[in-house]
Amino acid sequence: MKKHLTMLLTLCCLLTALSLPAYAVDYTIDAPSAGEFGAPTSDGTVYEWKDPNVDRGKNSALIPPGFGTPTSYLPGSGEFLTPNLAASGPLHGGGVLAGGGAVVLPSYPTTSTPVTAFTDVTNDLYYSNGSLGTLKIPAIDLTVKIYEGTDSRTLAKGAGHFTNTSIWDGNVAFAAHNRGVNNYFGKIHTLDIGDTIILKTRLGTRTYAVTDVMKVDETDSSMLAATSDNCITLFTCVRDQREYRWCVRAVEVE
Repeated sequence: MKKHLTMLLTLCCLLTALSLPAYAVDYTIDAPSAGEFGAPTSDGTVYEWKDPNVDRGKNSALIPPGFGTPTSYLPGSGEFLTPNLAASGPLHGGGVLAGGGAVVLPSYPTTSTPVTAFTDVTNDLYYSNGSLGTLKIPAIDLTVKIYEGTDSRTLAKGAGHFTNTSIWDGNVAFAAHNRGVNNYFGKIHTLDIGDTIILKTRLGTRTYAVTDVMKVDETDSSMLAATSDNCITLFTCVRDQREYRWCVRAVEVE
């Protein structure tokens, strides 16, 4: 009797186990909804519908100018990474092979930012006395030697050249004292529009005409920026106004 009862209980347990659903195996995975994957990076972006005719691919990538160079702050400056593939590069429209295999580049109008002019100070530009040349302003009877740098020792000798500006092409900038024994720029604020400034260096002699005489904040360095045209910029302190500087700008006379 006991034996039959044990077999009956075992059979009941087996039937119960077989009747339960297989939850561990019976499952499904829903497909991911839209937006769970990364959004496209080229099609349908704001750039595509705002200005679809601009090539923003690697073919139009630019090699940026060096840090601290005259054009480093200009947007769109630098050389093409692959100029032969860039839509607005030198081979825009296709190049034609001439005799000998040389590439004849097509001519086309450019709309890029004008390239600034800049001449570095090199060892061959120094005179034997250590100066870089002479600055003359006839209207205030000034003739002064120019030297590299704007530290106090340099300004004790003459006018100092801002080292981050050009020495010939583009914007050439100088500073000097306006009081004391070496007050070379003590009268530049009295210059009139059209007065002449003459710069003589080993690269030649240039004549400039004054276009602006202004008082600027001492922290304003915008007049030291590189330019595409040839000009000269002079700075000196304002008597009893330490927060300001006199600034004179003159452009080359053609």
